[in-house]
Amino acid sequence: MPLATPFRVNETHRVLARSESCTSSDNYLWASLYASAQRESPYEGYFPAVKDQLIVLHRTGPASISRAESDKPEHYVVPAGGMHLVPGGMSFGFRLLDPLHTLHVYVRREVIEEVASEMIEGDPSKVDILPSLVENDPKLSNLLQAILLALEDSDYATAIYVDHLSRSIASQLVRNHSNAKLRMRPTLNPARQIGPSIAEAIEYMRENLERSISLVDIARAINRSPSHFARQFRNEIGVPPHHYLVNLRIERAQYLLERTRTSIAEIAYECGFSHQEHLTRFFQRRLGTTPAAYRRSKQN
Repeated sequence: MPLATPFRVNETHRVLARSESCTSSDNYLWASLYASAQRESPYEGYFPAVKDQLIVLHRTGPASISRAESDKPEHYVVPAGGMHLVPGGMSFGFRLLDPLHTLHVYVRREVIEEVASEMIEGDPSKVDILPSLVENDPKLSNLLQAILLALEDSDYATAIYVDHLSRSIASQLVRNHSNAKLRMRPTLNPARQIGPSIAEAIEYMRENLERSISLVDIARAINRSPSHFARQFRNEIGVPPHHYLVNLRIERAQYLLERTRTSIAEIAYECGFSHQEHLTRFFQRRLGTTPAAYRRSKQN
């Protein structure tokens, strides 16, 4: 299945080869998107098309850019916060005239079509994200900032969190930057009744706390698409799946700290955290204390 395969730099436009001080998602092996943050010096280049959607966020600015997709070059001065949308299948060429800090985010075409299948009327494979320079889309900008945070802070770089972000970005692209006709939104579930499929998903999470779980893993276990599952989960539970999963892991850690003498490092691994410090940071955020202090208060 394509989304089980890590998204690698060789699937991108290779703009990053011209960059300095690059931080990328290569080390995280994300499957639904690829991201990199870098400093770019002035240069000129032409880049053949790739199949996936590219979004470029200008983290600094203003920066002067000359684009040359047509016979008549177009010149822009892009402010900090400006975003370029480059659809899959589109080649492009440009000249960057000023030093610039950017964030590049590639979203799998499969993710866009999966999300579109539940949002639009018609064939999701026909959805076109329109190439444009975007200066005012606060929600999309906030989602890109969340990707930047995940790049810089490994606590947020979990597969399930990034899967959630990739589908949120895809939803925003389809809703506000595509040629698609949207369906009517379904009625929300104000009572937040938990149906059997979400109960099954929660049970799957509980049984697999010790390993890395992606949104795709959980959705596959209950025979749903990831975007449908994520939306249904939030409607019925009130929080995204990745938040709920962290809470389950913290609850399990609390139980083990109270009832066993297992080392905190072992408890961290058993509850799906990458190391003891990872558990400690999340534990402090949720409970305002460290695992060691919590254990002393309960076992004494």
